[in-house]
Amino acid sequence: MEERYLGQDIKKLGFGLMRLPRIEGENDVIDIEQTKEMVDLFLAAGCTYFDTAYVYGGSEDAIRQALVERHPRDSYTLATKNAAWANCKTREDAIAQFETSLQRTGAGYFDFYLLHNLGQNRTKAFEEFDLWKFVFEMKEQGKIRHVGFSFHGSADELEEILTAHPEAEFVQLQINYADWESAEVQSRKVYETARRHNKPIVIMEPVKGGLLAKPPEEVEKVLRDADPDMSPASWAVRYAASLDGIITVLSGMSNVEQMKDNLSYMADFKKLDENEMAVMEKARLTLEAIPIVPCTTCNYCAKVCPMDIGISGSFKSLNIITLYGNVERALVEERFSVINPGKRRADSCIRCGACEDVCPQHIKIRDKLAEYAEKAIK
Repeated sequence: MEERYLGQDIKKLGFGLMRLPRIEGENDVIDIEQTKEMVDLFLAAGCTYFDTAYVYGGSEDAIRQALVERHPRDSYTLATKNAAWANCKTREDAIAQFETSLQRTGAGYFDFYLLHNLGQNRTKAFEEFDLWKFVFEMKEQGKIRHVGFSFHGSADELEEILTAHPEAEFVQLQINYADWESAEVQSRKVYETARRHNKPIVIMEPVKGGLLAKPPEEVEKVLRDADPDMSPASWAVRYAASLDGIITVLSGMSNVEQMKDNLSYMADFKKLDENEMAVMEKARLTLEAIPIVPCTTCNYCAKVCPMDIGISGSFKSLNIITLYGNVERALVEERFSVINPGKRRADSCIRCGACEDVCPQHIKIRDKLAEYAEKAIK
């Protein structure tokens, strides 16, 4: 039986709508017909939670066509998000995102409405525009059923936000086995913080943006040896869904095959047992043992770099290449890094060495920047 949170019966698999299928040869055009098929399969399996956002290009409009216009409103749960830090100069600009989302989706109301991507310097926009007051006014009017926020930041930041806003009904966090003990993502620490504040959790990035669907060979061997019939992605999603206090686990599915694979083990979800959790811990430790740049993102190096290079962001991307062999994803992470926005790239290094003088981890920063530039910057 599914656990009930916020008075709702929601299956442990949620449909993340950030990576919807695209028409071949037209990367910016969402494949509505394939999306319709995915929506129908999802609902037929008893799953109901759909997650989009104002800033997911074309997603809100696509879900209107694939879901809202084709299924009864009480047959699904729809979540979207407000990104007040995205080109909003006034409170009215931020409020307009809510109205635009209602118009795009045609949903009439949102079951879950989130303040989007709090953490670091993005948090202040919601305070400056008094968005917390606005979203609860919308709840009183029946346009929002439940209010929460998504978060990318440290456990200390999350503690501050939840202390300042106990009215938040839930929180959406990046949690997966690869990031469980990560110094940057802090999956375990933010999870424990939310639990301490008695907030139910929606999990995002359980497969780390798809990277854990193709983990390093050593890690995949651990999983295959334990159960050759279970995909690496299924292990990752089930791990996240097995935690206590979880409303649902979002999977950003991009085609019908991914939807069918997820439903094969999540439609009738059962928590990982003790032996399976031991397998996941072995997989995590195996991944952790692979040598990568031991950057803790303290950013002391960035403060003294005369070229203003995004050093820790470059190392994050280099580690993706080392672990997963995925240069394309590494470049995406570099481009949208929340650690070093607006910084110069690794090939701007003049090898002065100032960074290495202040690095607590004694990283050979100049050599590692050169390595990243050689592998990823053409």
